[in-house]
Amino acid sequence: MTTDFPIGAFEHVATPFYYYDTALLRATLAEIKRATAGDAAFHVHYAVKANANPTLLRIIAEAGFGADCVSGGEVKAALAAGFPAEKIVFAGVGKSNWEIRLGIEAGIHSFNVESMPELAVINDLALRAGRRARVALRINPNVDAHTHANITTGLNENKFGLAMEDMEATAKEATSLPGIELVGLHFHIGSQIEDVRTFVPLCERINDLQQRLEKEGIKLPSLNVGGGLGIDYQHPDEHPVPDFAGYFEVFRKHLHLRPGQSLHFELGRSVVGQCGSLVSRVLYVKEGHQKKFLILDAGFTDLIRPALYQAYHKIENLTSRESRKETYDVVGPICESSDVFANGLTLPVGHRGDLVVLRSAGAYGEVMASGYNCRPLPKGYTTEDLCPDVE
Repeated sequence: MTTDFPIGAFEHVATPFYYYDTALLRATLAEIKRATAGDAAFHVHYAVKANANPTLLRIIAEAGFGADCVSGGEVKAALAAGFPAEKIVFAGVGKSNWEIRLGIEAGIHSFNVESMPELAVINDLALRAGRRARVALRINPNVDAHTHANITTGLNENKFGLAMEDMEATAKEATSLPGIELVGLHFHIGSQIEDVRTFVPLCERINDLQQRLEKEGIKLPSLNVGGGLGIDYQHPDEHPVPDFAGYFEVFRKHLHLRPGQSLHFELGRSVVGQCGSLVSRVLYVKEGHQKKFLILDAGFTDLIRPALYQAYHKIENLTSRESRKETYDVVGPICESSDVFANGLTLPVGHRGDLVVLRSAGAYGEVMASGYNCRPLPKGYTTEDLCPDVE
């Protein structure tokens, strides 16, 4: 299915704003369910960091998914949206005391622990609360995700996780602590991974690590392989829903689960990325000596990915009636030279007031917006908000 933009409704909304196609979101969730049907061991958690819009969170929770959180604020948002505490996993390299207490008191599924000092703090806070905290050890598997350096998380040089060499000692320590219940291992190698074969070395590494622990007499009820599945930014209409079937098949084929062992996934971008678009208006068409600039009212304060990751988003002029085309640098109004969405992009001739959308902006868009230059944060609207009669 493709996104059908309600342009008439857009005309009455102040730009810039985010538009979420909830029909596409629901179709994506349905495909995940179809791809995991029959696998009782598979449990999918939505990565809240990708997009914490309350309406989207509610839709995902109502579909029966769990939540993957990386802050106390995300845990609160997940609980408020209706995610059951027992389906919430809490990752993050730096959890503060109040965040840990929140997870313990809520009774979340598990903490993904990234260091020995963190393990000691969780044990202490759990004992003070009269509880045992369930934890999974995040192991850095030193597997290259072959993605952008800023979103690679599984190499030895990255800040995340425990070194493989420290796994056995940390696991033994965890099993000895009275406030800790060791429930599994956790991994995450990176984001926007387009070739699912990239996950094969991860599976092989996990198989080896699990055997090492079993030699020490440590058996684990669960494994968590993180997320990372990418989306097609170049062709959002041709591939609105990622290849979830191919993704899950990699783990069925290559990861050796033990009888009764559960397998957890943390999917974010692949769930919400294609359903969201940033909608803006053309402020000015500027004729430079060497270039033409299409200046939008949206900037990197609204969508930072192009400036931060040199990321591509398909850009479309929704309302131009021109058959002629021009080549533009598409830029925002922020007082920074890096506030550029695209260079040398050919589009229909633009005019002041045209509606322009940046596609595939449902993940790491609205949630990463800032108030730099004292700009207001962009609002997010769903299909139901703008088209209440649509079923």
